[in-house]
Amino acid sequence: MDGREWLAGYRDRLQDVRARATRAERELAAVAGTATSRDGAVIVTVDRSGTLQQLELTEHAELLSRKQLAATVLDTTRRAREEAARQAEAALVPVFGERSEAMELLRSHLAVPER
Repeated sequence: MDGREWLAGYRDRLQDVRARATRAERELAAVAGTATSRDGAVIVTVDRSGTLQQLELTEHAELLSRKQLAATVLDTTRRAREEAARQAEAALVPVFGERSEAMELLRSHLAVPER
């Protein structure tokens, strides 16, 4: 392989990485996790950073004690954050690789439950 062939291959690889990064950026911008409590009393939506964006209390929430409602909100928010983290992980794997050190570092900062 001469220098021109090597350079052409290198440019192709760079273009591929750039395309994967652009796609991941778009997907990350759309990440949001939504979860509904098991009893349907609470619906939570979080953004890609896990910040609460929407909290809906259904009529069933009125049947819960304050302590039960608080626990339900916390549990449902945790599950919504896990969903957002799974979406973020799926967006980043094509860029960094499933088993790369970079992906493992990112996973350590995401709220992705163990598989």
